[in-house]
Amino acid sequence: MREVKITTEYIKLGQLLKLVHIISSGGEEKIFVLTHKIFVNGEAENRRGRKIYPNDTVEVDGIKILVK
Repeated sequence: MREVKITTEYIKLGQLLKLVHIISSGGEEKIFVLTHKIFVNGEAENRRGRKIYPNDTVEVDGIKILVK
């Protein structure tokens, strides 16, 4: 499991995907989120603007990310 530390109240899902180098640009966000299975705290998610808070977990293509 990867751990990502943020210094703000939350991070948007699309920003998190860029931060951990799953996608390389904001232009990829929309298509990526619609074409890949993404789970936030075990629930399917397809909104790139979903707010991710500390202690949330995100799973993308078998990669688990814990936000701290």
